[in-house]
Amino acid sequence: MAVMVLFVAVKPIRIKAQEQNEDIVRRAKSKVQPAYPDLAKRMSIAGTVKIEVVVAPNGAVKEAKIVGGHPVLASAALDAARKWRFEPAPGESTGVIDFKFELPK
Repeated sequence: MAVMVLFVAVKPIRIKAQEQNEDIVRRAKSKVQPAYPDLAKRMSIAGTVKIEVVVAPNGAVKEAKIVGGHPVLASAALDAARKWRFEPAPGESTGVIDFKFELPK
């Protein structure tokens, strides 16, 4: 049986502080890997899903929405992104997390 491989962006995401017009880097303290959907496995669907997150000052994901990627993969990525936790910061911030779903070669 082939093994599915899933990669998630490991670099800190670049986020824009809503109170300021400057880019800052806010590191993820905990990351949840999305489950590769069974339908995507059966259909050999791979690709990158982009999820935009709004992170509260305490580091919790306040909002998350799909901004790109295959619809069959998007729900799993969205569920995972909502469970991420980031370093605390003085204000709310936004950024994009890339979830890359790859099939074995």
